[in-house]
Amino acid sequence: MPPVAWTILLLVGSNIFMTFAWYAHLRNLGGRPLMIAILVSWLIAFFEYVLQVPANRIGYTTLNLGQLKIIQEVITLSVFVPFSLYYMRQPWRWDFLWAGLCLLGAVYFMFRTATPTQAAPL
Repeated sequence: MPPVAWTILLLVGSNIFMTFAWYAHLRNLGGRPLMIAILVSWLIAFFEYVLQVPANRIGYTTLNLGQLKIIQEVITLSVFVPFSLYYMRQPWRWDFLWAGLCLLGAVYFMFRTATPTQAAPL
């Protein structure tokens, strides 16, 4: 599998964990002490990092830092919208679509020219 595909796959998994770590406690642990919510979120976030760190290392072999970041942001919104709608039961908002279109513009600008993946050593 190409490095970019591995990067995207790992970042999707990472973002699923990240989104649950950041927001699921609002639905599931609202009546529990804050420290419990923090500890549960940290536990979930551990698995986010287990996927995110290798994803970024693999991606940085073929993508520059800006491209890697914009892929991350697109994936974040792609995971957050279904999470928000289905898990958190939030109503649909057209703002989700407009934000996605803005990110597509950002993708265009980050990928329109080829740039080196890493800076030259000093």
